[in-house]
Amino acid sequence: MARPRAFDEEQVLHAVREQFWTAGYNATSLEDLLRVSGLGKGSLYAAFGDKRRLFLRALHGYTDHGHDQLRRILTDTPRALDALRTLLEAPIDETNDDETRRGCLMANSTCELGIADPDVLAHAHRTYETSTALIADCVVRAQHEGDLPAEADPIALARALLAAQQGIVFMGRTGMDTATLTATARSLADHLLPDHSATRSRG
Repeated sequence: MARPRAFDEEQVLHAVREQFWTAGYNATSLEDLLRVSGLGKGSLYAAFGDKRRLFLRALHGYTDHGHDQLRRILTDTPRALDALRTLLEAPIDETNDDETRRGCLMANSTCELGIADPDVLAHAHRTYETSTALIADCVVRAQHEGDLPAEADPIALARALLAAQQGIVFMGRTGMDTATLTATARSLADHLLPDHSATRSRG
């Protein structure tokens, strides 16, 4: 019989994900992975395979968690328009500049590996398509609530919002202060998400 693993797999994946997120894939060595995981080389490889497979496993876990968070933001907020506005400020951590400057692991990995690694590129495409669909559903809800024009294309607006959010993520990586990032996110929200209900009430 195989012996049960004497480590918490999720804790190990979290630790290596943080390492890849902070340093990037190419700058992370096997020694780094052994250090943060607390495992020996044999145990690490037996459980997760080589460095690339471990990275892909951590990346998939990151994006699954991100989509869970996105669903909560978009569905738990009572008014859909407020949820969409919150989406633009989601990458900004006003309590931790260092966290904001790490950016998005998926975006970072796509920039670093997307051209050379078709699996990373394909996963990035699936990730952004899933995000677009979730945002588009929220746009439709805002339309039903009368807060966005009924004639707006939900997919087109969802892609614009996702592009705007990723722009905020990138600007955060440059070291831009959180006050400026927040002001920029709110300006984007005002342009992309004007309150249609307020306009109608004045008409």
